[in-house]
Amino acid sequence: MRIDIITLFPEMCESVLSESIIGRARRAGAIDICCHQLRDFALDKHRRVDDSTYGGGMGMLMLAEPIALCYESICEQTDAKPHFIYLSPKGKTLTQKKLKELSSYDNICLLCGHYEGVDQRVLDRYVDEEISIGDYVLTGGELPALVLTDSLARLQPGVLSDDECFELESHYDGLLEYPQYTKPQVWRGEAIPDVLFSGHHENIRKWRRDQSIIETAKKRPDMIASAELTEKERLLAEEIMRSAE
Repeated sequence: MRIDIITLFPEMCESVLSESIIGRARRAGAIDICCHQLRDFALDKHRRVDDSTYGGGMGMLMLAEPIALCYESICEQTDAKPHFIYLSPKGKTLTQKKLKELSSYDNICLLCGHYEGVDQRVLDRYVDEEISIGDYVLTGGELPALVLTDSLARLQPGVLSDDECFELESHYDGLLEYPQYTKPQVWRGEAIPDVLFSGHHENIRKWRRDQSIIETAKKRPDMIASAELTEKERLLAEEIMRSAE
């Protein structure tokens, strides 16, 4: 997968995406991430990419032409039309289900907004969808773009050591992750559950599944309705939710 990020702050994005697991995956060639300085496509010597809004109002609006030129340049580089996403508080909320859907694309382009947003005409002509990372407003689209890039990159082959690293995590299968423990076996008088050092793999698997259901019912009961559960598991979840009322 290749991810292109159109931004006013490519150095900010690069500093995050060059570290840790994503940085190692980029260096190994498991994923290609390119950050583009929008000002390089500005139309004047001052490299302006914004102007006042028609109809009045506070703040400035990002110009359509620099964004269009940058996106068209990316299309030429990739010899394809990337799936174009605008990070916006108006967009649909990012979920693990959406990430699994996006992971099937070979090319994705992310537009980071600023100021009062972006000229609607460039959104109407080029953008395929708008995505939000939550019901709040940030000063720019860089942090949402980094969140989406990180969460999407880790689903790509070769980024994590094994698919199980993300398939057993919270949200991947519609449930929260089960509790996890490490050494020592007893810490400040609290021991880990006996089943985890029993060596019985099926009992451990069942315990983890039950704990995922319990965690979800306690902390995110809204997720239970759409989770794929057996009748027995749903009864367990409903009992937990009733006890929490």
